Amino acid sequence: MRTLGIPFREAHHVTGRIVAMASAKNVPLHRLTLEEMQSADARITQDVFTVLSVTKSVASRTSYGGTAPVRVRAQARRWLKKLQPKA
Repeated sequence: MRTLGIPFREAHHVTGRIVAMASAKNVPLHRLTLEEMQSADARITQDVFTVLSVTKSVASRTSYGGTAPVRVRAQARRWLKKLQPKA
């Protein structure tokens, strides 16, 4: 939804409909078809599948403080260095 420029409030409602659909079918989000997702909002494209697993979603958060592994490692290094005892 981020790449479509949909405002958060609207994207939140669309996402809720898609989550409810997946829950009713007892499948994870990434197992829904594009057509099923587009029934919740026609603007959804194939790109939705680039972030629809936990791993992909976490990895997509690349801004400072984000959850992408590269960001987490950078913060871990920063804090490990900061927490080193002073000699």
